[in-house]
Amino acid sequence: MSSVSSSKNKIALAAVCLSAIMLGLEITSVPSILPTLKRLLPADFKQLQWVMNAYTIAMCSVLVAMGTLADRFGRRRVFMAGIVVFGIASLICGLATSAPLLIAARFLQGTSAAAMLACQVAVLSHQFRDGPERGVAFGWWGVIFGLGLGFGPIVGGAIVAFASWQWVFLIHVFIATLTALLARAGVVESSDPHAGKIDVGGMATLSLAVFCLVYLITQGHGLRDGGSAALAVLTGGIVSFVLFLFIENRVARPMFDFNAFRIPSFSGALLGACGMNFSFWPFVIYFPIYLQSALGYSSLASGLTVLAYTLPTIVVPPYAEKMLAKRGPKFVIPLGLFFIASGFFLLHLITATDQASGITLLPGCILAGIGLGLTNTPVTNTATGALPPERAGMASGMEYSARMISLAVNIAIMGFILVRGIADTLILFLPRTGTVPDVNHLIDLIAAGNIADMTMQGIPGSIAKNALIHGFEWVTLYGTLAPFIIGVVAIMVFDKKQIVPAKMKVALCEK
Repeated sequence: MSSVSSSKNKIALAAVCLSAIMLGLEITSVPSILPTLKRLLPADFKQLQWVMNAYTIAMCSVLVAMGTLADRFGRRRVFMAGIVVFGIASLICGLATSAPLLIAARFLQGTSAAAMLACQVAVLSHQFRDGPERGVAFGWWGVIFGLGLGFGPIVGGAIVAFASWQWVFLIHVFIATLTALLARAGVVESSDPHAGKIDVGGMATLSLAVFCLVYLITQGHGLRDGGSAALAVLTGGIVSFVLFLFIENRVARPMFDFNAFRIPSFSGALLGACGMNFSFWPFVIYFPIYLQSALGYSSLASGLTVLAYTLPTIVVPPYAEKMLAKRGPKFVIPLGLFFIASGFFLLHLITATDQASGITLLPGCILAGIGLGLTNTPVTNTATGALPPERAGMASGMEYSARMISLAVNIAIMGFILVRGIADTLILFLPRTGTVPDVNHLIDLIAAGNIADMTMQGIPGSIAKNALIHGFEWVTLYGTLAPFIIGVVAIMVFDKKQIVPAKMKVALCEK
């Protein structure tokens, strides 16, 4: 490789890593400011969920589409556009004066984040072809992404403590500017020479199906009381998904090629991508609520505790890449999922006890973080390596769509489980308290961490706190079972040997 190419690759890697920092910070720094947003905007529990979900829904809804657009029109071009729009959306978020405006800006932010994310892996795959160099590049990308994710909680807590919540978003205006300059200088344009007509039907139906599913789960008991509304959303989601399957199996160049699932390594990698987001990352959204409302921690102390949860994701990826090269994805990816399950099992045992504290929660946090670190970059490297380079955009789009769809859905599912766990306790103590809508309002207040406000509702703080803790017992149990089961299934998938990858790659290239 020439010195010029090597220099451009280093600049490109810096741009990719900076964009990864932005994406990571926007996922994990925002949860630490949710209590502040609740007071200052103001925002209720549903709106707080949508502040988080708007970003992930938008991202997962268009991620595969962005990968397809990048393959068709150029990864550098789409990457640059994503960076610029992300900076503009972050500016709007920082200037927002109401919850609806912030949620709308988060949708725009998530859409542009999808463009960056779909292109990150495609850029690395194109500019780092050599095996060892590719492993180093993906290792650095995983570490830097982990830095953004790992330090997000403490960054968010520190900004709220020393400045204002708006700077959690405004800081990305400056990072995006630097990232755009580096991308322009270092990223080499690439595309899929076989790309044809854009799969508009697939984009629209997948986006609508995901939106309906997450909306249905997020609304929870609110939709249950209005059966016709829930039925309409459910029907819309099912019809959209069926249409998506129909379209993708008939277009000449689908954005979501189901033939790829016949490659065991690709399918196993996608299971790993989903498994992480069935427990680890959704829990980051709700963990600060437990720390601040159940344990009484400040936002800064809460951020430090969550940092212990995410810090291993920074340290472990380089070792995970070495383990991947030596032992293969069948060993590394399920092992990571089992570590996550073990960590959540320890958290489940501790959360409901009187000994619960940052120290006693630390072993579970570290185990889960190690599991994430073992799974994160091997999943991406395995998925993109299983398909031909010409389909790198589609591969990364499919893989990150699996991540983001599972993340968006499980943010909603964990919120639903938390609410139902709170209701299970609260209704026992308050069997005759008001009407169902009144009880639902109390449940939402507790789920948002408003323990102090419960005395104004005539509810003893101890009862509200116990209900919140019980809800987190349910959440950590779910976080234990989900990755364990997916890990077992992943082992079974990796064991399949009936497909010859080379033949499948040819079929994918010709399609």
